[in-house]
Amino acid sequence: MPKSTSDLPAAAGRVAQENPRMWAALESLGEACSAAGPLDARTRRLINLAFAMAADSEGATHSHTRRALDEGVTPGELNHVSCLAVTTLGWPHAIRGLTWIQDLTRPPQS
Repeated sequence: MPKSTSDLPAAAGRVAQENPRMWAALESLGEACSAAGPLDARTRRLINLAFAMAADSEGATHSHTRRALDEGVTPGELNHVSCLAVTTLGWPHAIRGLTWIQDLTRPPQS
């Protein structure tokens, strides 16, 4: 999870700042879930990206993509997540997720 509420999208950041106990509880839950099993941080990040895509959440997909890039995951690895999603989520859903990933991995068009 983001280390501070300033790392969150605007609406989520406002809610977290207005409800610090709720935000702290959510952060603690995320840490407990991460520590609950043997998966390494990179694998957990990619799985969370896949979950965000499956949940049809553009904001969460952007967030997990941004954090994955900060953690050294390559754009190719992120794109592979969307390829893997094709057989489970379907072509349109997987491609939508890919476009959300590429919002952050492709250079701006001029």
